[in-house]
Amino acid sequence: MPSPPSTSSRPPTASTSAAAASLPVAERLPVLDILRGFALMGILIMNMPGFSTSFFVEADGSHLWKEPYDQFAEQVREALFSGKFNSMFSLLFGIGFTIQFARMQQRDPEHATAMYLRRLVALLAFGVVHAWVFWPGDVLHTYALLGIVLVLGLRRVGDRGLVALIACGLLYPAVNGLVRLAVFTKELTAERVRIAQAFEASNNAAFGGGSFVDMVRENTRMMNHFYTDWINLWGTAGWYVMLGMTMLIGVLAGRRRWVQHIPELMPQIRRLTWWALGIGLACGVAFTVIFELNREPGPSPIKLLGSVCYSLSRVALMIFYVLVIVRVAQSAAGRRWMAPWEAAGRMPLTNYLMQTAICLVLFQHWGLGLWLKVGPALGLVLSLAIFFAIQVPWSLWWLKSHERGPMEALWARWTYGGNGSFRRPHAA
Repeated sequence: MPSPPSTSSRPPTASTSAAAASLPVAERLPVLDILRGFALMGILIMNMPGFSTSFFVEADGSHLWKEPYDQFAEQVREALFSGKFNSMFSLLFGIGFTIQFARMQQRDPEHATAMYLRRLVALLAFGVVHAWVFWPGDVLHTYALLGIVLVLGLRRVGDRGLVALIACGLLYPAVNGLVRLAVFTKELTAERVRIAQAFEASNNAAFGGGSFVDMVRENTRMMNHFYTDWINLWGTAGWYVMLGMTMLIGVLAGRRRWVQHIPELMPQIRRLTWWALGIGLACGVAFTVIFELNREPGPSPIKLLGSVCYSLSRVALMIFYVLVIVRVAQSAAGRRWMAPWEAAGRMPLTNYLMQTAICLVLFQHWGLGLWLKVGPALGLVLSLAIFFAIQVPWSLWWLKSHERGPMEALWARWTYGGNGSFRRPHAA
């Protein structure tokens, strides 16, 4: 049972802050952990190409992989996974924010904002180190920065305002595409291709033939480029808009307590599931075909249509996946079947960073040296093997004696102080 709100003006103690920050097992919503587990699996599938090849590959529009099965696997991956699972994580971040922040305000209203900001700054520190040192595909710093904006301003926006912002997010790809058509010239496109090809070559040298120190230098150089080059900043802004939009959908869902009222909402969930599937598949097929047939660099009207289709497919299929998982998780048999994802989803930070550690060892030259040797088809198989053969068993084993993952405990300790280990207590 939650304790009554504090009336003391004293700063919160470490134990009080930590308790407010993290839900005990008995108070957790299992469906959210299941969804986090599925998001982790999907993120690994989509991150695998970034671990095994350069982010700048195919900048000239050519195919890196020549085998038909690799090209087919690449198309399936893009249509069914691209953008859907980091959007799912963003949605869950928004839902989690409303639950955690409300809990903090109930426990200690005077210090709730400061506590949550400290939590986000700690996450930002994780993300900055992860991105600039280990892997530039990091998303933690993005969630942290969006969360800070949410705490400092957007949490005060009403539901109608959130709906308006979500609508603007859906319209952004079309507006952005029109601006790109006006700005990009053939000369600018050719310059961007040359920059990308130079980065691809340096990536191959550092990651495919360099040392650990070479890897760190190249990662830092790439992240500096992403956040200082004006064209990349433009693209990064779109990335923040898309994740921010789904995060606001999560905030709206949290405010309306949709997760807590799933049984009553089941008729609407069933109808929305089929609408989301239809829109998601239609738009997914459309953007896959458009970009496959128009691989030359630079914007074009048909690519603008493809970008709009991608944006709609990203949101619609993400919603479809969420609703299907929610429906299956309502039965006891469904919960048992989804136990592996639930275990992985209870320690998402640990498993997300573990994916980087495993893949760096696999692909970097200083590890097993599989850089450029794993195509999309094998990458899909490898992603599932890492998740189900390593991360799920590890999560089940760890949670037998701990309430949370090791990185989650470190996050809590750095944020709130006190003992962050949270080993499972003995029964009273």
